Amino acid sequence: MKSILLAKPGGLEQLNLKDSAEPGEPGRGEIRVRIHACSLNFHDYKVVMGAIPTADQRIPMADGAGVVEAIGDGVSEFHVGDHVVSTFFPEWLNGSAPIDNFSTTPGDGQDGYAREQVVRPTNWFTHAPTGYTHAEAATLTTAGLTAWRALVINGGLKAGDTVLTLGTGGVSVFALQFAKMMGARVISTSSSDEKLERLTALGADHTINYKTTPAWGAKVQELTNGIGVDHVIEVGGPGTLPESIDAVRIGGHIALIGTLTGRTGDVPTSKFMAKQARLQGLIVGSRAHQQEMIRAIEANDIHPVVDRSFTLEEIADAFRYEESGKHFGKICLEF
Repeated sequence: MKSILLAKPGGLEQLNLKDSAEPGEPGRGEIRVRIHACSLNFHDYKVVMGAIPTADQRIPMADGAGVVEAIGDGVSEFHVGDHVVSTFFPEWLNGSAPIDNFSTTPGDGQDGYAREQVVRPTNWFTHAPTGYTHAEAATLTTAGLTAWRALVINGGLKAGDTVLTLGTGGVSVFALQFAKMMGARVISTSSSDEKLERLTALGADHTINYKTTPAWGAKVQELTNGIGVDHVIEVGGPGTLPESIDAVRIGGHIALIGTLTGRTGDVPTSKFMAKQARLQGLIVGSRAHQQEMIRAIEANDIHPVVDRSFTLEEIADAFRYEESGKHFGKICLEF
């Protein structure tokens, strides 16, 4: 089978296509999956570039979707032919988060899904949504579940709430879709007027160009009649958090999901304290969360936005496209 192996110290030129041995037959409690798609995330990019160190010759990519080819003894949840999608934390089945690192995450602490076949225990996968392509399913593992947990699990999103999303990456676009599905109002930001038009087409009630309106927190206050938003999907980190604090309502919720602007920085703690808001960090979610999200997706016929797909051999080009920032929604590998 074909696999992508990442050589140390990392970098796009260190991604190598290799012929590897097929994984063989699944053992008890295991399934063999023919992988047909992966989706790119910023976490995958940091691993590939060596910013997050991993083992030499690691198979990258946390998100994988495909078809069950064989089942081992004792497996009843899956059958041959089922369409499945991977889980980000295979050992976090339900309940509160038991892990604060990526030691069990495919493509980081474990080999991932940039390969044609894999044998894994059943808890490494869930069923994919009915009617989804493999590429669509592969977007759910990281980006989809992060947005779902931020808004629904942690945020307690309800109809009539107001949500602020930042940018047009996978998590932010999913957050817009989930928020509208739940009956919320959405304010979305981007530096591109063209992308703002696409956000409006997806249902955003208001949009803000953060380049032409750098004090976008104040603009959000204006759009909400001085109240602020109930939820902020904060993907930027220290460079955007001060504006998010301006934008959130008193007692509101900021979901700290990403650190695209850096790992450390100044936070206006006095203003945050005065807002009496809740800042909650999170990393994706549990297998049970993923199953709940998929039930909601099927009930509401929600489909992710896939910007562009590349082949497995084109993985470096896919990451270069991610680097460009031209994408809207998700970038996938299909093979």
